[in-house]
Amino acid sequence: MDEKLTIDPWGSSQSTDYSRIIDQFGLSSLDGLAIENPSRLHRRGIVFAHRELDLILEARRKANPFGVLTGLMPSGKMHLGHSMVIDQVKWFQDNGGDVTIAVADLESNATRGVSLEEGRKVAKEEYVAYYAALGLNPEKTSVYFQSTRNIVQRLGFQLGKRTNLSELEAIYGFDGSTNLAHVQAPLVQAGDILHPQLDEYGGLRPIVVPVGVDQDPHLRLTRGLASKTNWFNVNQAKMGLQVGVSIQEENERKMGIDASGRVNKEIRKDVFSKIVESISNLGFSDIQANPKHGTVNIPSATTRDRGSIKMALLQLERSMGGYGLLSPSSTYHRFAVGMTGDKMSSSKPKTTLFLSDDAKSAEKKIKKSFSGGQATIEEHRRLGGDPDKDVAYQYMMYFFEEDDAFLAEINQGYRSGKILAGEMKQMCIDRACEWLTELSEMKDETAHLVDTFFQ
Repeated sequence: MDEKLTIDPWGSSQSTDYSRIIDQFGLSSLDGLAIENPSRLHRRGIVFAHRELDLILEARRKANPFGVLTGLMPSGKMHLGHSMVIDQVKWFQDNGGDVTIAVADLESNATRGVSLEEGRKVAKEEYVAYYAALGLNPEKTSVYFQSTRNIVQRLGFQLGKRTNLSELEAIYGFDGSTNLAHVQAPLVQAGDILHPQLDEYGGLRPIVVPVGVDQDPHLRLTRGLASKTNWFNVNQAKMGLQVGVSIQEENERKMGIDASGRVNKEIRKDVFSKIVESISNLGFSDIQANPKHGTVNIPSATTRDRGSIKMALLQLERSMGGYGLLSPSSTYHRFAVGMTGDKMSSSKPKTTLFLSDDAKSAEKKIKKSFSGGQATIEEHRRLGGDPDKDVAYQYMMYFFEEDDAFLAEINQGYRSGKILAGEMKQMCIDRACEWLTELSEMKDETAHLVDTFFQ
């Protein structure tokens, strides 16, 4: 029996067995999901999995509000891997989403020892400066610090009542040596992810979080916590969909349960009348309420209706005094390989191109990068190279080459031996130097916008 995979959002070693990751952690493949005007990352399978992305795509099709959340760890310089996340955020923004960016200064302090002052400086001068240069619209983007948005911490504290150390140990691998600040950090991050749904930060709407698959533990925890707060659940039934009522300590009285555990039939009847009304407003007429069993059946509803029914019931929950939190959607991208064949890391300069690198530095790194070519030219001409292992080709695919047809051409040329490893590296150098030069120029041109991201 295969050993289970583990995913550590703070670790440096991660699995790239993406098929196993999808199966083990219950992700959904992007295969077969209709995405209009897909980005380069979607077309090439770099964004490879999701959780309930269909809610976001449906909101986009209907021109309904949706949000995008990402975060930054202010503990080092931005590298190409970070730019890949921003590419995805910008794609969602260009398609109608508002953007919230959390500066994880509390988490950076707890897990990496970065002071709050230094974290804020790095966030502003390094990360947000490049966000502007990469094309994020400051008028549709809000950047904040964990340490100054008190609602995030309060929400994290409140959500913490719905989990325990055993669950956190199972998700993150915590043990007796883990400091409590590190344990608390995921709860604060759950507050980060969920708080944009609150009325003062944009209101109830689907939120998508684009991440590398190493960050899925945070999404699993947050989705579970949000679900545990819900007063109404929508599930598949034998026919259509079924709404179930979740009785919790916080809502017993409002659900008609008195201190002795008895059911007040009048209150219960009123609750179910509100459920039926909320669903009826969506156009359903075949609603079958059963207050005694705590269920409402909608035989004509399909899985495509689940999102709209869920949103209506969350609004009802809010009107009754509940949180009304929608579990976040998420997308997952493959890791871009580091220059040495390992994971990119800000703490290991040789593994990546930094956005601040000049052309000379980029050329030097790419020339020394891991190659998928053969040991000699003769062998390469005869056997061909492996673009799946070649860093230069991978960087062309992930970052620097927009033309799919040309990418396919050089892929085949490399496999056949027509294109040599040195030639592939030179193509990557040319593209990378051009890209970095343009980015540096844009950073200067957009410097005046940095402060507006924090307003």
